[in-house]
Amino acid sequence: MTGILEGKTALVTGAARGIGRKAALLFAREGARVVAADISAEGVAETVDMIAAAGGAAIPIVADMSKSEDIADMVKSAIDTYGRLDCAFNNAGLTGSQVGAAGKLTADWSEEAFDRIIQVNLKGVWLCMKAELEQMTKQGTGVIVNTASLAGLTGFRSTAGYTASKHGVVGLTKTAAIEYAPAVRVNCICPGFTDTDMLKDTMSRRGEEILARVPFGTMADPHDIAEMACWLLSERAKYVTGSVFTVDGGYMAN
Repeated sequence: MTGILEGKTALVTGAARGIGRKAALLFAREGARVVAADISAEGVAETVDMIAAAGGAAIPIVADMSKSEDIADMVKSAIDTYGRLDCAFNNAGLTGSQVGAAGKLTADWSEEAFDRIIQVNLKGVWLCMKAELEQMTKQGTGVIVNTASLAGLTGFRSTAGYTASKHGVVGLTKTAAIEYAPAVRVNCICPGFTDTDMLKDTMSRRGEEILARVPFGTMADPHDIAEMACWLLSERAKYVTGSVFTVDGGYMAN
């Protein structure tokens, strides 16, 4: 039996760890040729080595998602290597703790922290979509999945810049889906609290409180998010576009 991404070229940003790494590994197992991109050269090389060890095909790309020239080179490398770009999972992002804003209320965020998180989480997704959509429009087909967050659907204390950026990703997704249908499908995933390095700070401070609100009572495994992305990128979701999917163990049902 062939995989659900058999013969596709799939780009994954934030592929050095967490959800991005799990997605890159899963896409390869499902038959895709993977373009694994991240700002961490060591991390993305490890991801590609893992794919190769499992018999898959992948190339590493070192790119800063806040730099348009890096993103243009990233997509060009995908085309130069594999000839086309069928799928893109725009997953790279930062949390407040990574820009020095952990636990800070809206008025206490520095301008530098706010600018940095918007630059990567929102502008970076737009820059990726811009390059991807240009290529997919030329091809006449393609699929994009963006990673937002539950913070793209509701507010959380001490997450001003992060929440603003993720609400923006949801809006970008819906707008592009309308504009580029039916040739290119564009959807969005809003992960719940997921067991990654990015959430260690938050969970160390508020883990018990957070999990008390999750009906499943546990964090998501990054693979749970990767599975949703894989399905959305496949032909099994061929009539799905402009949609936002929560993978959250029931958190938003409360």
